[in-house]
Amino acid sequence: MTPDIESYYETYFDLFLTDGWKQFIEDIQENASSFNIRHVENEGSLKFIQGQLTVMDTILNWQVAIEATYKEIKEERE
Repeated sequence: MTPDIESYYETYFDLFLTDGWKQFIEDIQENASSFNIRHVENEGSLKFIQGQLTVMDTILNWQVAIEATYKEIKEERE
């Protein structure tokens, strides 16, 4: 792993340890759980909500994805 790539991941790991990241994730989880698709007025609104939830899922899974990719890179080097 190059020093640049190592630094890239270390920056994310530092971020994931902060209170701000934890608070941000909690807020996203609350927002995601507040959607109620039972009362969506039309297909366009449903598609919009699906798009928002997709983005929120990506954010909520970002830490896991970064950690898994880093682990995979490290294992490939060994």
